[in-house]
Amino acid sequence: MADVHVYLSPGLFGFARLAGFDYLQHLQKALAERFEALGREAEIRVVDVHPSASIRRRAARLARLVSDTAGSGGGPIHLLGHSTGGLDLRLLASPGAWLVEGALSPLGWLGRVRSITTMNTPHRGTPLAGFFATPNGQRLLYAISAITVTALRLGAPPLAVTSVLMAVMARTQRRAGLEIELVERITDALLRVLDDQTAIEVRSWLRKIRDDRGAIVQLMPESMDLFQATVLDRPGLRYQSVASYAPTSRAIDWARHLRTPWTALSAGLFQLIHRTTAGLDPHYPCAPADGGNAPLRDFLKELPPANANDGIVPLRSQLWGTPVWVGKADHLDVVGYFRGGREHSDWLSCGARFDRKGFGAMMDAIVAGMVAGEAGRTAEGT
Repeated sequence: MADVHVYLSPGLFGFARLAGFDYLQHLQKALAERFEALGREAEIRVVDVHPSASIRRRAARLARLVSDTAGSGGGPIHLLGHSTGGLDLRLLASPGAWLVEGALSPLGWLGRVRSITTMNTPHRGTPLAGFFATPNGQRLLYAISAITVTALRLGAPPLAVTSVLMAVMARTQRRAGLEIELVERITDALLRVLDDQTAIEVRSWLRKIRDDRGAIVQLMPESMDLFQATVLDRPGLRYQSVASYAPTSRAIDWARHLRTPWTALSAGLFQLIHRTTAGLDPHYPCAPADGGNAPLRDFLKELPPANANDGIVPLRSQLWGTPVWVGKADHLDVVGYFRGGREHSDWLSCGARFDRKGFGAMMDAIVAGMVAGEAGRTAEGT
């Protein structure tokens, strides 16, 4: 019987398993290996949350999973969330949170939780959410979601589809607009390259994104301002965070990305969403009140600009509790999607050059923090 339970919550548009693919497989493997090295058996589960539903609905789903599977023993529980998944955890653990309308959720196991780890989580929102809330942004988001699943499933979209995508990206860059009809046609073309059963699963997943986009609105900086005012840290619980940012386009070695049509497209797509995420509103700067510079100086040899981001979330928005790792990586690098041979594939090319060594150091720091939480260390003030 496992003596430690770890629950993982995927981010927005993430999943537990889809089309035969385990989205957080790299995190699961790395966590299991590190606990095994400590002489411990860890049971690691990924919650199958709705890809874009409200944070409250997602947190309630996680609460039910833990209640059903953690058992009645006294073994420690650790919660880890990537991106929006980190907000699910914070809401879940907030004292007095009502996750189910009219009733308290089954949270008797909360006393066993020893740590909450947030990875690249938009604690103070992200400007990208505002764009994705627009009609054009919703269509592009739908296409990006289809591209993500196809790339992870096949390694890269077929050459013909990639070429059309490159043309759309070029027009978007020149005209600062979206070729909406082409984007939708590309989405259909991507799904046609999958086998019938896989296409059915992916279409069902994409349909959920169209039917319920509650979390997109909630992740806007204006909405997260209210989240920050109402969601409290649980006393005595260790909160720790991972944060990363990508270099600017000037720092990218473009020759390395132009080896294949897919890497060229990936780099262009990343720069588009990176620039959107960098568009901070001075009234809602997506940063701690003190600017968050102190922990950044502790980890980095440079102090990144105020609009530094991982392509999805501003860097300073990711800081919460005790930062255990801060470095250069994009939003999906940190969950194992970087260029690294057969085991790892990189679908967003950002030029950060995150690798196995960086991933290993980050995971070492996460597990060390979990163990520290078991030793009774409380979270530092935020």
